[in-house]
Amino acid sequence: MGRLLLLAVALTVAVGCGTAKAVKCPDAGCSQDAVKLALTGVTVGQAVIAVLAVLAVSGEYGTGMIRTTLMAVPNRITVLTAKATILTTVVLASGTAAVLASLLAGRYILPGNGFTEAHGYAPLSLADGPTLRAAVGSVLYLVLIALLGLGVATAVREAATAIGIVLGLLYLFPVVTQVVNDPEWQRHLQQISPMTAGLAVQATIHLHELPIGPWAGLGVLAAWAAAALLVGSLLLHRRDA
Repeated sequence: MGRLLLLAVALTVAVGCGTAKAVKCPDAGCSQDAVKLALTGVTVGQAVIAVLAVLAVSGEYGTGMIRTTLMAVPNRITVLTAKATILTTVVLASGTAAVLASLLAGRYILPGNGFTEAHGYAPLSLADGPTLRAAVGSVLYLVLIALLGLGVATAVREAATAIGIVLGLLYLFPVVTQVVNDPEWQRHLQQISPMTAGLAVQATIHLHELPIGPWAGLGVLAAWAAAALLVGSLLLHRRDA
């Protein structure tokens, strides 16, 4: 688990730094969201968090240790709650480290690419309300991704299948959305897409252009995670180990 957490943090920060270095703001100005650029790595780090969450359950099924666990703690909902609590704690800690490091890197990298006060960009700071919301929201986003993975893994048990389902929901949903030609339907799909809706919380400018509000979007992801955990808990309660 420790190595996957370190990998998630490293990827999140590295991709954020790479994006911040690659994007330029010309003298004429630009309309990029500097905070979202710095936090781009979350879209990659979430994959590692999802895998970590799946393995927290599927690993025990694969080795047969789940039987020992359920013999020690017969109440299966208690077992799932304990796993969710531990997972939430470790992802909360690693997610906070990744997000803060990404914003700190962006604070120093972006001004060199034209994201200066002269172009309307103040240095990234948690003292800024929208930036703080994006930071807190990004950490919560990663926690919800972990809980989504935990719920799916509990429901399907098999690691490869669970990972495929979670990553499909995250990365294929936006692709399908882009294939839809009708703008209204496209917007509706974006509003229920776990990743698209969830990451709306990172936006700090042009909020009126979002398919869904920042916190409402995170609420959509929370609903996906809650549904997965509900199905997983019901199946865990009814099935044999």
